[in-house]
Amino acid sequence: MANVDKAFGFRPLGNLSATGSQKQYGYEIADNQSGAIYQGDLVTIVNGYVVKFLPGTHAAALGVLNGVFYIDPTSGKPTWKNYYPGSVNITEGKIVADVIDDPSQLFIVQADEDIEQADIGKNADVVGTGGSTTTGVSSMELDSSTIADTAALNLKIVGLWNTPGNELGNFAVVVVKINEHLYGSAGVKAVT
Repeated sequence: MANVDKAFGFRPLGNLSATGSQKQYGYEIADNQSGAIYQGDLVTIVNGYVVKFLPGTHAAALGVLNGVFYIDPTSGKPTWKNYYPGSVNITEGKIVADVIDDPSQLFIVQADEDIEQADIGKNADVVGTGGSTTTGVSSMELDSSTIADTAALNLKIVGLWNTPGNELGNFAVVVVKINEHLYGSAGVKAVT
Protein backbone atom coordinates (compact mmCIF):
# COMPACT_ATOMS: atom_id res chain seq x y z
CA MET A 1 0.00 0.00 0.00
CA ALA A 2 1.42 3.39 -0.99
CA ASN A 3 1.79 6.20 1.53
CA VAL A 4 -0.69 9.07 1.25
CA ASP A 5 0.56 12.62 0.57
CA LYS A 6 -1.12 14.49 3.44
CA ALA A 7 1.21 16.82 5.34
CA PHE A 8 0.34 17.58 8.98
CA GLY A 9 3.40 19.37 10.34
CA PHE A 10 5.04 18.01 13.49
CA ARG A 11 3.16 15.91 16.05
CA PRO A 12 4.69 15.10 19.43
CA LEU A 13 5.46 11.43 19.99
CA GLY A 14 7.50 11.09 23.19
CA ASN A 15 10.98 12.06 24.26
CA LEU A 16 14.42 10.59 24.58
CA SER A 17 14.74 11.47 28.26
CA ALA A 18 11.92 9.03 29.13
CA THR A 19 10.24 11.57 31.41
CA GLY A 20 6.78 10.76 30.14
CA SER A 21 4.49 13.43 28.80
CA GLN A 22 5.41 16.21 26.42
CA LYS A 23 6.54 19.51 27.87
CA GLN A 24 5.31 22.86 26.66
CA TYR A 25 5.82 26.43 27.76
CA GLY A 26 3.99 29.68 27.03
CA TYR A 27 6.00 32.17 24.97
CA GLU A 28 4.81 35.51 23.63
CA ILE A 29 3.90 36.38 20.04
CA ALA A 30 4.30 40.08 19.22
CA ASP A 31 1.12 42.16 19.10
CA ASN A 32 -0.16 42.49 15.52
CA GLN A 33 2.53 40.13 14.17
CA SER A 34 1.72 39.31 10.56
CA GLY A 35 1.69 35.81 9.11
CA ALA A 36 -0.08 32.72 10.38
CA ILE A 37 1.70 30.13 12.53
CA TYR A 38 -0.04 26.76 12.39
CA GLN A 39 -0.26 23.96 14.92
CA GLY A 40 2.66 21.67 14.12
CA ASP A 41 4.91 24.42 12.70
CA LEU A 42 8.49 24.65 13.87
CA VAL A 43 8.99 27.99 15.62
CA THR A 44 11.90 30.01 16.98
CA ILE A 45 12.47 33.23 18.90
CA VAL A 46 13.40 36.51 17.21
CA ASN A 47 13.76 39.69 19.29
CA GLY A 48 12.11 37.93 22.23
CA TYR A 49 8.99 36.81 20.32
CA VAL A 50 7.92 33.50 18.78
CA VAL A 51 7.93 33.41 14.98
CA LYS A 52 7.55 30.65 12.40
CA PHE A 53 10.86 28.88 11.77
CA LEU A 54 12.24 29.30 8.26
CA PRO A 55 15.25 27.09 7.43
CA GLY A 56 16.85 29.64 5.10
CA THR A 57 16.55 32.43 7.68
CA HIS A 58 16.84 30.92 11.17
CA ALA A 59 19.71 28.88 12.62
CA ALA A 60 17.91 26.94 15.38
CA ALA A 61 14.32 26.01 16.25
CA LEU A 62 12.72 26.52 19.66
CA GLY A 63 10.15 23.75 19.22
CA VAL A 64 6.69 23.16 17.75
CA LEU A 65 3.59 25.34 18.11
CA ASN A 66 0.75 23.55 19.92
CA GLY A 67 -1.74 26.44 20.13
CA VAL A 68 -2.25 30.06 21.18
CA PHE A 69 -4.26 31.98 23.76
CA TYR A 70 -5.28 35.64 23.77
CA ILE A 71 -8.15 37.97 24.62
CA ASP A 72 -10.02 38.52 21.35
CA PRO A 73 -9.81 42.24 20.55
CA THR A 74 -13.31 42.29 18.98
CA SER A 75 -15.36 40.21 21.43
CA GLY A 76 -13.21 40.71 24.54
CA LYS A 77 -13.49 36.97 25.22
CA PRO A 78 -10.64 34.62 26.14
CA THR A 79 -9.73 32.74 22.95
CA TRP A 80 -7.78 29.52 22.49
CA LYS A 81 -6.90 28.44 18.95
CA ASN A 82 -4.66 25.69 17.71
CA TYR A 83 -2.99 28.23 15.38
CA TYR A 84 -2.13 31.92 15.29
CA PRO A 85 -4.11 33.52 12.42
CA GLY A 86 -1.75 36.49 12.06
CA SER A 87 -2.25 40.23 12.57
CA VAL A 88 -4.12 39.93 15.88
CA ASN A 89 -4.08 43.47 17.28
CA ILE A 90 -4.75 42.80 20.96
CA THR A 91 -6.11 45.48 23.27
CA GLU A 92 -5.73 43.50 26.51
CA GLY A 93 -3.14 41.00 27.77
CA LYS A 94 -0.74 39.29 25.39
CA ILE A 95 -0.70 36.54 22.78
CA VAL A 96 0.67 33.37 24.38
CA ALA A 97 2.05 30.62 22.15
CA ASP A 98 2.16 27.13 23.68
CA VAL A 99 5.37 25.61 22.34
CA ILE A 100 6.56 22.03 22.81
CA ASP A 101 10.14 23.05 23.54
CA ASP A 102 11.96 20.09 25.13
CA PRO A 103 15.20 19.50 23.17
CA SER A 104 14.75 15.73 23.75
CA GLN A 105 11.23 15.68 22.26
CA LEU A 106 10.53 13.31 19.37
CA PHE A 107 8.00 14.18 16.66
CA ILE A 108 6.43 12.47 13.68
CA VAL A 109 6.44 14.31 10.36
CA GLN A 110 5.75 13.38 6.75
CA ALA A 111 8.54 13.47 4.16
CA ASP A 112 7.80 15.43 0.99
CA GLU A 113 9.46 12.76 -1.17
CA ASP A 114 11.37 9.49 -0.79
CA ILE A 115 12.78 8.06 2.46
CA GLU A 116 15.08 5.02 2.36
CA GLN A 117 16.48 2.81 5.12
CA ALA A 118 19.90 4.40 4.58
CA ASP A 119 18.40 7.80 5.56
CA ILE A 120 17.80 6.71 9.16
CA GLY A 121 20.26 8.56 11.42
CA LYS A 122 20.86 11.32 8.86
CA ASN A 123 19.73 14.94 8.99
CA ALA A 124 17.36 17.03 6.87
CA ASP A 125 15.78 20.47 6.63
CA VAL A 126 12.09 21.32 6.61
CA VAL A 127 9.98 22.58 3.73
CA GLY A 128 6.54 24.19 3.57
CA THR A 129 5.26 27.31 5.28
CA GLY A 130 1.52 26.95 4.82
CA GLY A 131 -1.33 25.36 6.66
CA SER A 132 -5.11 25.17 6.85
CA THR A 133 -7.19 28.00 8.30
CA THR A 134 -10.04 25.48 8.60
CA THR A 135 -8.19 22.95 10.76
CA GLY A 136 -5.33 25.17 11.92
CA VAL A 137 -2.86 22.39 11.05
CA SER A 138 0.57 22.99 9.47
CA SER A 139 1.71 21.66 6.11
CA MET A 140 5.42 21.61 7.05
CA GLU A 141 7.27 18.47 5.94
CA LEU A 142 10.72 16.95 6.04
CA ASP A 143 12.57 18.01 2.88
CA SER A 144 13.84 14.70 1.47
CA SER A 145 16.08 16.43 -1.07
CA THR A 146 18.23 17.82 1.79
CA ILE A 147 18.95 14.50 3.55
CA ALA A 148 22.67 14.32 4.36
CA ASP A 149 25.13 13.67 7.16
CA THR A 150 25.71 17.45 7.53
CA ALA A 151 25.39 18.87 11.06
CA ALA A 152 23.78 22.15 9.91
CA LEU A 153 20.36 20.65 9.10
CA ASN A 154 17.17 21.13 11.15
CA LEU A 155 16.10 17.56 11.88
CA LYS A 156 17.64 14.23 12.89
CA ILE A 157 15.79 11.24 11.35
CA VAL A 158 15.34 8.69 14.16
CA GLY A 159 13.35 6.05 12.29
CA LEU A 160 10.25 5.10 10.36
CA TRP A 161 7.06 5.61 12.38
CA ASN A 162 5.72 2.14 13.11
CA THR A 163 2.05 2.34 12.21
CA PRO A 164 -0.07 0.30 9.77
CA GLY A 165 0.07 1.58 6.20
CA ASN A 166 3.31 3.55 6.66
CA GLU A 167 6.31 2.30 4.74
CA LEU A 168 9.62 3.50 3.35
CA GLY A 169 9.30 5.40 0.07
CA ASN A 170 7.51 8.56 -1.00
CA PHE A 171 5.62 10.47 1.72
CA ALA A 172 6.78 8.17 4.53
CA VAL A 173 6.04 9.39 8.05
CA VAL A 174 9.22 9.39 10.11
CA VAL A 175 10.19 9.98 13.73
CA VAL A 176 12.52 12.97 14.09
CA LYS A 177 14.26 15.04 16.74
CA ILE A 178 15.11 18.72 16.29
CA ASN A 179 18.82 18.65 15.44
CA GLU A 180 19.44 22.41 15.63
CA HIS A 181 17.61 23.29 18.85
CA LEU A 182 17.70 26.66 20.60
CA TYR A 183 18.05 24.93 24.00
CA GLY A 184 20.10 21.98 22.87
CA SER A 185 22.42 21.04 20.07
CA ALA A 186 23.82 23.39 17.46
CA GLY A 187 23.57 20.41 15.12
CA VAL A 188 25.11 16.95 15.25
CA LYS A 189 26.60 15.38 12.16
CA ALA A 190 25.25 11.97 11.21
CA VAL A 191 27.61 9.02 11.61
CA THR A 192 28.22 7.35 8.27
